[in-house]
Amino acid sequence: MRKGEKGILIGIVVFSLVMMAYQGFMVSRQTEEDPGIPFYSTASKELQTQASLLVRRYNCRDCHSLWGLRNIMQSVPSPSLDGMGSLRTETWLFDYFSAEDPQSILPSRLKQRFRMPSFADLPESERRLLAVYIASLKVEDWYLKETQKAEYEKLTGEEYTQ
Repeated sequence: MRKGEKGILIGIVVFSLVMMAYQGFMVSRQTEEDPGIPFYSTASKELQTQASLLVRRYNCRDCHSLWGLRNIMQSVPSPSLDGMGSLRTETWLFDYFSAEDPQSILPSRLKQRFRMPSFADLPESERRLLAVYIASLKVEDWYLKETQKAEYEKLTGEEYTQ
C-alpha cells in the first residue's frame, strides 16, 4: 500500500469513528421516550397456534408481512397484516375470505397473478379462524393516526388537519 493510500484509509477510519461518536452522543441526548412497537394481538395462544398453521399452509407470508417479517424472495406489494384488525372487522374479513372474487369487495390494481386469491373453497371453520385471527391483529391508536396522517399528506400534498 502506498503512503497516500494509507493516509486516505486512516482518514476514512477516523471520520467513521467521529461520526459514530457523534451519533451516539445525539442518541443519548434524546429526551423523547420511545413509544415501543405499535403492533399487538388480542388472540389467545391457542388461536395464534392454529392460525399460524393456516398462515403457513396457505403461504400467506409469500405476499403479506406479519409481525414485520416478509418473505424476501417475493416482491408483491400487498398490505401488511400487522394492525389489520384495527382497520377491518371480523365479519368483513370473513366475508372477504368467503368471496368467490375478493376483488369485488376490495378492488385491486395489481396484476392478476398478484391479486388476493379466493379462499371460498376452504372449509368455513378455516375461513372463520383466519378472520378471527386477522381481526385480533391490532395497532396502537397513536401509530394508526401517524400512519393516516403520513399517507394523507403523501397522497394529497396537503397538511393533514383532522
